[in-house]
Amino acid sequence: MRARVGLIADRRIVDGHAASLVLEPYIAAVRDGAGALPLLLPVLDPPLDPSEILAAVDGLLFTGSPSNVAPHCYGGAAAREPKLEDLHRDALALPLIRAAVAAAVPVLAICRGIQELNVALGGTLFQHVQEVPGRFDHRECEGAPLDVQFGPAHEVIVSEGGLLSGLTDQRRFTVNSLHGQGIDKLAPSLVVEATAPDGQIEAVSRAERQGFLLGVQWHPEWRWREHPVACAIWSAFGAALKQ
Repeated sequence: MRARVGLIADRRIVDGHAASLVLEPYIAAVRDGAGALPLLLPVLDPPLDPSEILAAVDGLLFTGSPSNVAPHCYGGAAAREPKLEDLHRDALALPLIRAAVAAAVPVLAICRGIQELNVALGGTLFQHVQEVPGRFDHRECEGAPLDVQFGPAHEVIVSEGGLLSGLTDQRRFTVNSLHGQGIDKLAPSLVVEATAPDGQIEAVSRAERQGFLLGVQWHPEWRWREHPVACAIWSAFGAALKQ
């Protein structure tokens, strides 16, 4: 039997109905890149019990999303656009991350996922990275074709001796960039795995190396077969699931 990965969903309104949604590139990357069975985790009110989820899966993927973690979750100022929040997802994701980390369940966190990971473990976020002195604009070009939005945007510099450096011999490589928010204060139990040239944190892992825990700000699910580092990430996640 293949390992089972729970993919957290977003709450969207479709034709007036609430829906739990996961974009297909994440699902396909779990199946084909990690070799696992993808299982979608709906976001409901009240949320699912993290202990029941962990009893049913071998690992978790926290996906990217157009929504942002609500600022009240990390003591931030009220959002300018609260419509971009997904409180139902926050209610499931944050306690689920804490439970998964405590149980050393393999976790891969992408884009919004890395931000959830940081907040869940006690860190904070920049709500508008492009307005932080010294940072550049990490947002995608809205309205552009997906190939452009998910195209090469900037390099990341890999930290020595970390989880990511063990997956690739590349110490600098180019990634896509589709985020307005980003890590500000790093959670105490996390370490930096990679940064952008402007100093923005782009990847993190657990300081105490126990199980597989990797968060990346870019999108390795996008055409992952074309990118050696993305292939290595999905392969390592899959290997951790089998263990």
